Amino acid sequence: MSIIINIMGRKSVTLLPHTQHILEQLGEQIQLARLRRKLPAELVAERAGISRATLWAVEKGSPSVAIGTYASVLLALNLEKDLLLVAKDDELGRKLQDLQLPVRKRAPKNKDNT
Repeated sequence: MSIIINIMGRKSVTLLPHTQHILEQLGEQIQLARLRRKLPAELVAERAGISRATLWAVEKGSPSVAIGTYASVLLALNLEKDLLLVAKDDELGRKLQDLQLPVRKRAPKNKDNT
């Protein structure tokens, strides 16, 4: 079952419930990072170059917010390097890649050359 989200009549995004939950967790972690730094939402929004309403959408894990906006908020919180952790340790992808590596075979050496 998937969820269709329509924010202010602009964008519809279809997500699986598990994916929506992950985005909500991301938003909550961003909000907690802001609160731990004791930064008001208005200041973070200003530093990220977004409106307070967009920051609210980020902190709620809205799928209609562009990933660049999430990156801007992380930069405003000095957490932009956390984006490098996305898909960093792709164990399944590496195993699949290893299974498809070609095994190079050399032509046999010709021993009849005397």
